[in-house]
Amino acid sequence: MKTYSVEEICQILGGELQGEYTKPIIGAEQLERAQSQQITFISSSKYVRLWDTSKASVAIVNYNIPISPGADRAFIKVGNPDLAMAKLLEAFEPDGPYMEEEIHPNATVHHTVVMGKGCKIGAGCYVGKNVVLGDGVILYPNVSVFDDTTIGNHTIVWSGTVIRERSVIGAHCIFHINVSIGADGFGYRPSEDGRGLVKIPQIGNVIIGNYVEIGANSCVDRGKFSSTILGDGCKIDNLVQIAHNCILGRSCIMAGHSGLAGSVTLGDGVIIGGSASIKDHTTINSGAIVGAGSGVMSDVLPGKTVLGYPATDSRDMLKQWATLRKLARN
Repeated sequence: MKTYSVEEICQILGGELQGEYTKPIIGAEQLERAQSQQITFISSSKYVRLWDTSKASVAIVNYNIPISPGADRAFIKVGNPDLAMAKLLEAFEPDGPYMEEEIHPNATVHHTVVMGKGCKIGAGCYVGKNVVLGDGVILYPNVSVFDDTTIGNHTIVWSGTVIRERSVIGAHCIFHINVSIGADGFGYRPSEDGRGLVKIPQIGNVIIGNYVEIGANSCVDRGKFSSTILGDGCKIDNLVQIAHNCILGRSCIMAGHSGLAGSVTLGDGVIIGGSASIKDHTTINSGAIVGAGSGVMSDVLPGKTVLGYPATDSRDMLKQWATLRKLARN
């Protein structure tokens, strides 16, 4: 178990210590559930009232909140408690699953695979022809990486994930359990005789940038002609669908159960709320936000927030909802 003194934590966070607490800190927890020798955080004044009844010994507190820790307790004052807590949780993060061998005896690794230094390949993995793994790549048990795929340095791929052929994966990525990269895009046309559907071959691939994280059971389909592309720093939640030939800019966020139909383009920093659906061949420009549960049917301008089904400017949609509530009361 990892433990730290208050002074060590203060140094990690680059904060200012207020009060005194001498026992080691054994973990972190939210304000209402924290126990003695645990650290919590107070990000805004609305949580101040909970400090008196909390059993936490130390809290990370925003500089602008006028509150004192009290006897035998301490605060670490910082400019941004949320980012400070992220640093703290990284310090307390337990070690990952232990993998003794570099390549487990039960893994299947083609003789043409090129591996960098410090790679780990777990039991039941399949790594195909001409795959290239950068330094420090970890494939946890039962991962499949098919032919001609490249994976960058220090990328971590969790169990059950399948990376189809010719994918290009950047460095420092994290793919959680059962992610699908490079499956066929969804394309069919009616047959000439009208009695069935003809499958449209999907001959492209997937290109994923650096520092991309993809949540469990999410899918990124290969392009029909060229590539489905996720830019550097994109963060994808669980159960997300990204269809063929979509292009995501840098640092986009997609929350759980959201989905992009084919050939959608997201600019830099776009945020897609949970369960939102985006129509094919739509462009959502940089900095735009799509509210949870919305259905986007047309392009969204830079920096705009849209809500509803079909999605429209958030202010207009909120006015519509307010008007409907008034009508319902009459």
